[in-house]
Amino acid sequence: MATGKIMKALSGFYYVQAGDELIQCRGRGNFRNRGIKPLVGDTVEYEAENKTDGYILDIAERKNELIRPPIANVDQALLVFSALEPDFSPALLDRFLVHIESNQIEPLIIISKMDLLTEEQMGNISQYQAVYQQLGYRVILTTTNEEDSIEKLLPFIEERISVVAGQSGVGKSSLLNVLKPELDIETNQISTHLGRGKHTTRHVELIPVGQGLIADTPGFSSLDFTQIEAGDLSEYFPEMLARLNQCKFRGCTHTSEPKCAVKEAVDKGDISEQRYQHYLQFLEEINSQKRRYDK
Repeated sequence: MATGKIMKALSGFYYVQAGDELIQCRGRGNFRNRGIKPLVGDTVEYEAENKTDGYILDIAERKNELIRPPIANVDQALLVFSALEPDFSPALLDRFLVHIESNQIEPLIIISKMDLLTEEQMGNISQYQAVYQQLGYRVILTTTNEEDSIEKLLPFIEERISVVAGQSGVGKSSLLNVLKPELDIETNQISTHLGRGKHTTRHVELIPVGQGLIADTPGFSSLDFTQIEAGDLSEYFPEMLARLNQCKFRGCTHTSEPKCAVKEAVDKGDISEQRYQHYLQFLEEINSQKRRYDK
């Protein structure tokens, strides 16, 4: 028996990296009976007589697991947003951050196309950058220059499994092609009507980039809150989590309760009013989903 990491899943086969070798494996039949499916990113135990005839025997405990793309043990999400074309969307960024926090994944916020901004637009982006950096998030500003993107991003990719996610139409697949040109990931033209690009990859694979690994499929294609409870939402806003025990009432929803530390911090300007409004918006979305399900 040997240990390796699943690098690719395709047509019922799992390709396990063990040292310098890539072993083609199948999953054991009892995985299906137990409702378990091996995922790209899994650390597994396997046995193989040769490179094309192996079987996965056991799967190590996962630290997290994503549904879309189906991948496990992700360390980091590269959240790619553009400064314009399409315009930077703080509401969408906060939605991504909630999902990433709930999966215990560390985000790296990347705002691209900074060289296309006017001085006034650059000032607006700098204000957003300051808000997120004060919360402890890492924010990288890049330009349309490919070498600039590579130089700034490579150090953050080292020794990590990363998934790329973010705003539609900002070129997530193009970013992967910049980081690893030999990938030549196929992308369709962005629809000017929808403002979206379409990624055409049909399987999930971990691609070595520098000393790290990046999933070749953009992640978090589903951004609804069906897996998040209303009572847990504030825990995925770091500025609210830090004040969790300061509210007068246990289980405070930070909406209408008196002596709420979060609302007081918003009034003082210690918590971003915009972030708080996004929290209220997401909370209502979760509650309305629950009301529909309870009918």
